[in-house]
Amino acid sequence: MSGRKGVTSTKFRLALGVVLVCVLAGVLVIVLHRREPAGTPPAAAPGTATGASWVVAENQKKGSPGWVIPAGHDHGIAGFADHVAATVGQQVKLYVSSDAPSFHVEAYRVGYYQGTGARLVWQSAQVAGRVQPACPVTPGVNMVSCDNWGPSLTVPVTADFVQGDYLVKLVGAGGQQSFVPLTVWDPASHGTYLLKNDVFTWQAWNPYGGYDYYTGQGACPRNVYPLCSRARIVSYDRPYGDEQGTGDFLWLEAPLVRFMEEQGLDVSYTTDTVVAEHPDTLADHRVLLSLGHDECWSLPERQAATAAGQHGLNLAFFGASAVLRHVRSQASPLGADREVVDYRDSKSDPLNGHGDPREVTGNTWSAPPANWPESPFVGESYNGFLNPTVYAGLTVTAANSWPFAGTGLHDGSVLPNVIGSDVDSLAPPAGHPADVQILAHSPLPADRAQANTRDGAVFYSDMTYYTDPASGAGVWDSGTNNWIPALEPSAGETPATAQLVRTITGNLLRLLGQGPAGRSTPSTGNSEQIYHH
Repeated sequence: MSGRKGVTSTKFRLALGVVLVCVLAGVLVIVLHRREPAGTPPAAAPGTATGASWVVAENQKKGSPGWVIPAGHDHGIAGFADHVAATVGQQVKLYVSSDAPSFHVEAYRVGYYQGTGARLVWQSAQVAGRVQPACPVTPGVNMVSCDNWGPSLTVPVTADFVQGDYLVKLVGAGGQQSFVPLTVWDPASHGTYLLKNDVFTWQAWNPYGGYDYYTGQGACPRNVYPLCSRARIVSYDRPYGDEQGTGDFLWLEAPLVRFMEEQGLDVSYTTDTVVAEHPDTLADHRVLLSLGHDECWSLPERQAATAAGQHGLNLAFFGASAVLRHVRSQASPLGADREVVDYRDSKSDPLNGHGDPREVTGNTWSAPPANWPESPFVGESYNGFLNPTVYAGLTVTAANSWPFAGTGLHDGSVLPNVIGSDVDSLAPPAGHPADVQILAHSPLPADRAQANTRDGAVFYSDMTYYTDPASGAGVWDSGTNNWIPALEPSAGETPATAQLVRTITGNLLRLLGQGPAGRSTPSTGNSEQIYHH
């Protein structure tokens, strides 16, 4: 089981986070090496992070405080787009259902914007509202799809839509509000940092209509997992049923987007679906950033990232349980790759025994017939989750290593409340890279968790780093789903703790942005010493 919802007590803290970022803005300094987003990336100067003038200029523009949905207004309207990701020149259809007599749409680009958090890019005229028909559930696979809805309006993705993450805000005449997320990506962008929205996992946990991979309707045997009434296929042709319509974006991804744009870093944007459909785009970047709770990966996406890593692409996994679940995409009536399949049981998957066994969706990637565990790729593996509202401290074990430069931390230092929800670790210590280095080894209360392993009253979350001796690629894993939320003070973190998380994140981006990290900073394996001390 995965405890992704364990951090939901912190949802909708976004507006406060934006204000608090203003307080922190001048504290962390990353020296920028300017370069434009196209062309062959030059080597970064030692000790710098790569920046882009367009990101700096974009975030000097005036932000738009109106992007935030006021408390009590996130109801009465919902919608979805016929694109998960779009490029300039495309037309994006919106399908909206509302009890409001009319509504309009506001498109906001998420960034720093002097602490405001987003900028208004486009606004529609008033559109007649209507309540769309109920979304049918496909028997047998429990897929909820609203492809029976009629289109409401079209958003033209003009040149004003600079690449980035967008919140398309639906605003009813009676104050009803919700978001539709949209990633605008640029096929010609060669940014150092490729920021990937984990849209497969957003959809996996989308409860709209009563079904996702973890939720279902109807009776099931007790203590049997996975839930018998779960969805086997989920669809992008429906709104997101939580987090104000944004999936995981607001609380597990947006803080890092704001952080990177605040620093003016040379960032490009993508999604799981774009990587799977355009695998060669990974070669245009130095670092792939896995955001949020990135547990669901498809075979084409994983093959692309693995091949790019073998050619020196660095990877950073900001959330735990990355690459745990195994999905594949298929077409819906509204377009290609708009349904996501995960039977979580290879015997039930119609592809079982037909074609490539790595396309068959067992409960995890390590299950047969795929038999491809994530630990050699991520560096460690999923080890359970802390119960909702439970947080624990991150315990430093390698204070002399590069992530902790400039922090003043020492071995044994604890950063309060940084660990939450899902965690990764090297317990049991099998199948991971031989040179994996444990940077933080944090004991967690096993009696307040669903732990896969135990050491007496505790289990562990590990922050890890390893390098590929052949390609030089470096791979970092935070070991917790709460790393990105911890960039902004909330859920018990103090401004001082958030600043330390920001400094460590800055050190990470600085190293990985210079190219294959193992060439300058190879990992030093220490798992045997820590787990057999």
